Amino acid sequence: MPKTETYTLSMGPQHPSTHGVLQVRLDLDGENILKATPCMGYLHRGIEKLLESRTYIQGVPYTDRLDYVSSMNNNLGYCRAVEELAQIEVPERAEYIRVIVAELNRIASHLVFIGSLANDLGAVTGMIYAFRDREKILDLFDLVCGARMTFHYIRVGGVSADLPAGFKEKCEEFLKVLPQFMQEYEDILTGNEILQHRLIGTSRMTKEQALSHNMTGPNIRAVGIPFDIRKVDGYGVYPKFEFDVPVGENGDNWDRYRVRYQEIYESAKIIRQALDGLPEGDIMAKFPKVLRPPKGEVFSRTEGTRGELGFYIVSDGSTKPYRVHIRRPSFINLQGLDDMCRGMLIGDSVAAFSAIDPLMGEVDC
Repeated sequence: MPKTETYTLSMGPQHPSTHGVLQVRLDLDGENILKATPCMGYLHRGIEKLLESRTYIQGVPYTDRLDYVSSMNNNLGYCRAVEELAQIEVPERAEYIRVIVAELNRIASHLVFIGSLANDLGAVTGMIYAFRDREKILDLFDLVCGARMTFHYIRVGGVSADLPAGFKEKCEEFLKVLPQFMQEYEDILTGNEILQHRLIGTSRMTKEQALSHNMTGPNIRAVGIPFDIRKVDGYGVYPKFEFDVPVGENGDNWDRYRVRYQEIYESAKIIRQALDGLPEGDIMAKFPKVLRPPKGEVFSRTEGTRGELGFYIVSDGSTKPYRVHIRRPSFINLQGLDDMCRGMLIGDSVAAFSAIDPLMGEVDC
């Protein structure tokens, strides 16, 4: 047997497959990965400190810039934390609208995942199809709030404006054609033997490994653990809706892909129920314009598109938070990259990273 020598290869931070500025230091023996170390911090913008220097109301737009393909869900997580701290009761109609836009954003985010995964594995057509369909959701958001990426639509106490005329019909039209889009992904991607070869059986994780890294969202559900905060905590009006929590069996990249794929159907199911049961009433709670929550602290969590999104806020009784810390699911989930890459080849690290589905703006915060 010839003697080999290990070496270190730097993947990134300028690399198209890292979806942003991330460096992964790969310790290699030939092309076999011995260790994968994610090196973060290249996109740090100090959002937690920015939130501490703004009033509670002014802080909402900064959450748009965390997971910037799931801004509605970020707004929802932050606003729920402030509402719990200030004991603000959100009107039921606003809660329903929040669910509708949050689940639309979940679908849009999962479409970005499908397209990015396909592109990273060489199937550029898959990305074109996924982004084509995501545009229809962005058009709905444009109709609702005039923005397509950073929305600032969900506000502390409710939402900024009621659903406009024609939104319900356009949303129902989107839900009607969604199964057709999904069938196209089945034909183009799911049934593709190259995609299957790259994903099935690769980067397996056990339940114990995933739990040891505190992974959440589709990544924890892919190993067979049905942990979904919409079910576990039942926040907002989610307990009123019927939906399933898709789980995987083998904890491999294929399961991570399939779980998100199935979650699109479940989100569509929730949106249909919310549209059908949308009550009349106010869209914004009544509370003082100058918000001064009582002294105290709160940790509020929601099911973001990438896992448990938590906001820890400390109030000193003033108009600004004394301390804010954000539990970013992308940052936490990325800790599992090493276990997913060990024993794999260099090319498999790209599939592993893409299957985790991290968003670098949320990783570095």
